[in-house]
Amino acid sequence: MNAPRILQLLPALGDGGVERGTVEMANYLSQRGIENFIVSTGGPLVEALKGDKSQHITMPVGSKSPLKIISNAKRLAHLIDSEAIDIVHARSRAPAWAGYLACRFARRDVHFLTTFHGVYSHQNKWKRRYNQVMLKGSLVVANSAFIRNHIISVYGYPAERIIVASRGVDPEQFNPALLSPEETGRVRQELGGQPDAPLIVIVGRITDWKGHRYLVEALDLCARRDLRLAIVGSGVESVIENIREMIRERGLDHRVCMAGSRRDIPAVMAAADLVISSSVRPEAFGRVAIEAQAMATPIIATAHGGSLETVIDGQTGYLVPPADASAMAAAIENALADPAALAEMGQAGRRNVLEKFTIETMLNNEFSAYQRIMPEAHF
Repeated sequence: MNAPRILQLLPALGDGGVERGTVEMANYLSQRGIENFIVSTGGPLVEALKGDKSQHITMPVGSKSPLKIISNAKRLAHLIDSEAIDIVHARSRAPAWAGYLACRFARRDVHFLTTFHGVYSHQNKWKRRYNQVMLKGSLVVANSAFIRNHIISVYGYPAERIIVASRGVDPEQFNPALLSPEETGRVRQELGGQPDAPLIVIVGRITDWKGHRYLVEALDLCARRDLRLAIVGSGVESVIENIREMIRERGLDHRVCMAGSRRDIPAVMAAADLVISSSVRPEAFGRVAIEAQAMATPIIATAHGGSLETVIDGQTGYLVPPADASAMAAAIENALADPAALAEMGQAGRRNVLEKFTIETMLNNEFSAYQRIMPEAHF
């Protein structure tokens, strides 16, 4: 049998972790000479597709409308038949429903699998029924051991049918050796850092559950008044305004830089003394923690979700209780008290990532799901 042809489904190709992972898999397949397709509404990451083996097709598969899901399923079924698709891989619930039904509508035999990228709301029976589509395949990929355990405990899905493919980073893209002291210094200055004062950074979308307010409170509690904080990312405007108001009320305007979105995340992390992940709800994985460690910058993260797998407490960073500004402040001050130990912690973090959390390891693990679902295929 020839190499299978693979179709990935997700709502859009924006600049998030799920989207990056999808494109990374497409490029990985292309490098192996495997024809593959991505169906989404499009977005900036379409341009990141490489090679002539990957193709993006625009379709509103993120729609939750039942009528639109049926319409999308019919269009996908035609695509499956016309392009001889062998595997449909869905990465979100609405696309999964369209993809699952398309597999039923298609004239050819086709395999269906999903990747759980998060903890979906499951408080009522309707939500649970909607989520069930993510378990319709013969295999499920989980992006962390935390998510694997969630799938087993909440849905009773068999453990032997779950493949864990923890997220990974490109150690060459996230490589502190590629940055000159001049470049790091320039970025540090742009983030409000001072030459002889520590700088902490939080990177990511600004929403309530990311816990930025607890980090601002922790900054105010720290005894070091020269400590600076840079908040990097965009997000919900009402949340951003609440954070700005909190900063003003506490008189922290001169110590906090609202930096907005930036594309140079490796340089941002290298410019910081500490990177913070203050989520108040468990992250399914949390790429920020491994990206910071890859840049040899210690991470302080809240102790739940994927952070329990990626951060070695006291060795590559610190874990603190969620929504606890006092504990966060204590961890920050403890980390900054010994610069030599902090530097060694950063090096330990990079070693941790190189050993466990590279993009190569992630892609190999996820690719193994395709091999397992079609053992007769020539990969």
